[in-house]
Amino acid sequence: MRAIVIPRFGGPEVLELRQVPTPEPSRGEVRVRIRATAINRADLIQVAGRYPAPPDSPQDIPGLEFAGEVEALGPGVTELAAGDRVFGLAGGGTYAESVVVHARTLAKIPEGLSFTDAAAIPEAFITAYDAIVSQAHLAAGEVVLVHAVGSGVGTAAVQIARAIGASSIGTSRTEDKLPRAQALGMNHGLLVADGKFADKVLSLTDGRGADVILDLVGGAYITEDVSCVAPRGRIAVVGLTGGPAAELPLNVLLYRRASIFGTALRSRPLEEKIAAAQVFARQVVPLIAQGKLTAIVDRIFPLEAAADALRHMAKNESFGKVVLEI
Repeated sequence: MRAIVIPRFGGPEVLELRQVPTPEPSRGEVRVRIRATAINRADLIQVAGRYPAPPDSPQDIPGLEFAGEVEALGPGVTELAAGDRVFGLAGGGTYAESVVVHARTLAKIPEGLSFTDAAAIPEAFITAYDAIVSQAHLAAGEVVLVHAVGSGVGTAAVQIARAIGASSIGTSRTEDKLPRAQALGMNHGLLVADGKFADKVLSLTDGRGADVILDLVGGAYITEDVSCVAPRGRIAVVGLTGGPAAELPLNVLLYRRASIFGTALRSRPLEEKIAAAQVFARQVVPLIAQGKLTAIVDRIFPLEAAADALRHMAKNESFGKVVLEI
C-alpha cells in the first residue's frame, strides 16, 4: 500500500510517499481502506521527533484519524462487516491507504456524509465532547470558554455547547475567525492578540466567569483561565501550543473551589479509547446524522501533498480541519 513515511525527523519536507506492507488485523481488529484522513498538530510534532506514536502503532507513518471502508476482519469481530463505512481514531498510521484498528474503536458513518467530511470529525469531536461533557460535565445553561476557537476542536466545542443548551465564549488571535465561529453557534467572540481575556470573560458573564474552560493553548493562558473561572468551575487543558509552564494564582483557585485537569486521547490504554469511541457513537454521531453537528473542512489536499498540508496548518490560518484525500 502507499503511505507517507517519516524517514528522519525534521520539518514537513522530510516526508516521503512510499510503498509499505499492508497491515493484517489480529483478533478483535479490522483493516480499514482509508478514503480520507485529517491532519493534526500532533502530526507536525511527531514529524519533528518530539511526539512518538504509542508502541502498538506505526512509528514512521503519521496520522490520527480516518474515514473509509472495512476491508478485512480479524477473528472474533461480529459488529462490523466488509464494506461498512466507518470513521474513528488511531494511535498513528493514517497517512496511508489502510490502517488496522480495534473494531470497537470505530463508529459507522451516517448516511449521506462524505468520506472527506467524515475524516474531519473524529479527533475534533471526540476530543471536545470527552473534555467538556464526559469529564468537565458541561450542562445546559452553563458557559464554556473555548480557546483557539477556529481550530478543529474549537469549532467542534462551540457546536456541542449549542447542541446541549450551553452558551460559549470563544477566543482567537485571528479576528476573521470569530464571525465564522459565531455562525457555528458561538455566543461571544474575543480577540486576544495580547493573550489577555479574563476581564472580558468576567464582563460577559456579569462577574461570574466560565463554568467550563477548554484550553487548547496552555502556557500563560492558564493564569488567565484561573482568573475567570466560575465558582466550582472546571478547566480542561488539552493543548500546549502556548508552552508547558504557567503561573497559577492558587488563592483564586482555592477561593473559587475550581479544578484543573489535563486530558489526551492518544496515550490512553485501549479500554479507555474504546469507551470514548462508544460514547462518540452513542451521543455524538446521532447529532451529526441529524445535522446538528457539522464537519468544518478548511482545505483538502491529496495524500502525496501531505507536506504542503502540514505547512498550511503550521501557518495557523486554517479554520477547522485540513483533510488528505486518499
